[in-house]
Amino acid sequence: MRQHIDQSIEFNPMSADFQRDRYAVFKKIRTHCPILKESKTDHWGRNYTTWHFTSYEDVLWAFRDRRFVKDLTKVLPAEQIPPAPDQLRALQQSMQNMMAFRDPPDHTRLRSLVNQAFTPSIAKRLEPRIREIASYLLQEIEPGETFDLFHRYAYQLPIIVIAELFGAPAADRELIKEWSRNLLPAVDHNPSKEALVQANQAMIEIRDYCRDLVRERSRNPKLDLLSGLIRATHEEDRMSEDELVNMCVLILEAGHETTTNLIANSAYLVARYPEQQALLRAQPEWLESAIEEILRFEPSVQLRHRIVGEDIEYKGHLLKRGDSVAAWIASANRDPDVFSDPDPDTFDITRGKNPHLSFGQGVHFCLGAPLARREGAIALQTLLDKYERLELVEGRVEWKPTPGRRSFEELVVHVN
Repeated sequence: MRQHIDQSIEFNPMSADFQRDRYAVFKKIRTHCPILKESKTDHWGRNYTTWHFTSYEDVLWAFRDRRFVKDLTKVLPAEQIPPAPDQLRALQQSMQNMMAFRDPPDHTRLRSLVNQAFTPSIAKRLEPRIREIASYLLQEIEPGETFDLFHRYAYQLPIIVIAELFGAPAADRELIKEWSRNLLPAVDHNPSKEALVQANQAMIEIRDYCRDLVRERSRNPKLDLLSGLIRATHEEDRMSEDELVNMCVLILEAGHETTTNLIANSAYLVARYPEQQALLRAQPEWLESAIEEILRFEPSVQLRHRIVGEDIEYKGHLLKRGDSVAAWIASANRDPDVFSDPDPDTFDITRGKNPHLSFGQGVHFCLGAPLARREGAIALQTLLDKYERLELVEGRVEWKPTPGRRSFEELVVHVN
């Protein structure tokens, strides 16, 4: 993929500066050039411009304004959209069919159906089971030990929860995780051709898996989320089988990956800021506020994309139909125009006003936000209840280099 950022300020999310401190890079961009223009050619051969939005005002506008869309086929005539190469075709077709990449009225229809099965009350109903799983995962880790919290705890809890909620066999959890790892780069910043090919293969495999699961559950319904989805499609406006399969892919993938990172980021931040850890231990009533501050300060999802649906003149820029917008949540959540008391680079679990954008806004607001919040809160509280102190191990904390996700390669902690 070719790209060129036509600005005096350097912006390379794979650079050493960005990997060392992405928030310092975003601070510089917001100060000097909050909207960056990047000329690109994608792997399909289409030339277009990506507009990088870094201020809170601009990111919120992109999320809320209906002129920013998800489905390119509704914006450009077919002859202007190059066909996907054979090795990427399954990925393109599935993403075009997925609720997260569709616009009203299709998005409205699909979301109303999944809302009937995936209700906010599910998070409350699952609380006892989430607590049980969290305690089980920590039962063999005694005070005084050192362990990789990311892989032994944060990585495990959400996949168990979503697999049980969905009715997927326990033996399939690692398969689902592997498919998810290979799919995520496809929606990150400037994915390589190799990453997209790998994602394409993962999409083929997880779709086949979900199709088999849908057909089996249609024959033998149970008290799980998938059976509820199937029931909703029969009773209301139907989804096609392909839409239902792609909905399953979306829920299985999105239903655990971001929560894994939320749990890990929670542990990292309370260990990195011991005075905040002490405050939370002394006053556990700050737990929900702490989760919101963690979501703001180290959001699991750092980037969301939109497509410009029609020509728009905005702040001296001409955004053309078919252009892309990279809405940097990570930057918007540190904008001093919104987060000033205290300053945005201070981690403060007692922060009052905290309208972070970590779950998005508008019609694509994250469907699983209530469940993610409860899982994150329970996972963090379980850690604090079992151990008197949580400390980072120097030299054993490593972030993944992914620009669009905030996730760990390794998060080794010592507990007392």
